[in-house]
Amino acid sequence: MKTVIIYYTFGGATKREAERLAKELNAQLYRVKETHNRSLLGAFIPGGLWAMRRKSVSIQPLSVDLNAYDQIIIGCPVWAGYPAPAFNAIVQRLPNGKRIELFLCSGGGGSQKSESGTKALIEKKGCTVASYRDIHTGVKPGKMKE
Repeated sequence: MKTVIIYYTFGGATKREAERLAKELNAQLYRVKETHNRSLLGAFIPGGLWAMRRKSVSIQPLSVDLNAYDQIIIGCPVWAGYPAPAFNAIVQRLPNGKRIELFLCSGGGGSQKSESGTKALIEKKGCTVASYRDIHTGVKPGKMKE
């Protein structure tokens, strides 16, 4: 099964998990970046509200053809109990009929309150959610240094 891991990271914890999974599964790894540089304050105040409202943000164009993969693994941080807004931008670009696995990283709480809605977003795209994992990193929120 040809697998790609597509992820958004803010503080670096999601990146570390994506890299670990890519090595374990021998999967291609692709990082999504927002088109604007978000500050730590911007992640928590408007970012958290946008996450709760399931709003999307502008991301840089994807240079990976998601149609070329049988399985797509999506990784993203949890903001205010919901996947970060970049997750919604990724979901908008999913091709129909794919097998999707999700991993959501948080330093504290998880995404239990948003799990059913998050799965529903994927299913609306005609995809199947094969797994959904909350990963508690224990890492305090912060912005990753590039």
